[in-house]
Amino acid sequence: MPERNKTPRILAIHAHPDDVEFQCAGTLVRLKQLGCPISIATMTAGDCGSAEMGPLDIARVRRQEAKNAADLLGADCYCLEFLDLAIVVDNDSRRRVTEIVRKTKPDIVLTAPATDYMSDHEFTSRLVRDACFNAAVPNYTTNQPHPASPLDHIPYLYYVDPIEGIGHFGEEIEPEFIVDISETFDLKQKMLACHESQRNWLRKQHGIDEYLQKCERWSAQRGSQIGTKYGEGYRQHKGHPYPGDNLLVELLSPSRS
Repeated sequence: MPERNKTPRILAIHAHPDDVEFQCAGTLVRLKQLGCPISIATMTAGDCGSAEMGPLDIARVRRQEAKNAADLLGADCYCLEFLDLAIVVDNDSRRRVTEIVRKTKPDIVLTAPATDYMSDHEFTSRLVRDACFNAAVPNYTTNQPHPASPLDHIPYLYYVDPIEGIGHFGEEIEPEFIVDISETFDLKQKMLACHESQRNWLRKQHGIDEYLQKCERWSAQRGSQIGTKYGEGYRQHKGHPYPGDNLLVELLSPSRS
């Protein structure tokens, strides 16, 4: 558990380039404004995210888009180089994700929800959950070149909303709490707009041609639940031995802003 007199380090890690921007960038901007060092990591480079470009070419484009978005925030940017639709929960994957947790040394981790519309998101959630635990186990080796040192604590772990806030059977999944992002929404949208190739892909594959508008509508829906213009929803992992107090809410409370 981090000391209360130090500025927490933040890791936002999700499956694909643009997932972090869509789901939690408004919160990251607020944390950055408080002086928190921010790292953004994607599991994949988005190699399946095009109907026109091959996997190597689109991955190159999407890595650059992810960096451009992170640069707007002043965040570090990482890609773990899994392949799209091929993230699996196994020991090699756990070691790779544990290494990025140790390397970035977060006090707070934001990641994908346990239930979502595709396996890459759900397996990312499980791997990050395991990695937060494993990162503080000194004898757990990651088998990576130049491995980082183990953490001295288990980070606070938070899950973002599933896409459209629904589960496998269309049931609503309500957040535990919602962060007001009304003042940071414009930068969130600018970060999301960096992912132009994803807009093209969603238009082709999913029939969605209003990428930014869809994000705005969803953020407005969450914001309306707490009486603000825009919001982002979260649930906190509180199982033993993860921290149970809500550091994220404490940091973003009006008295701290």
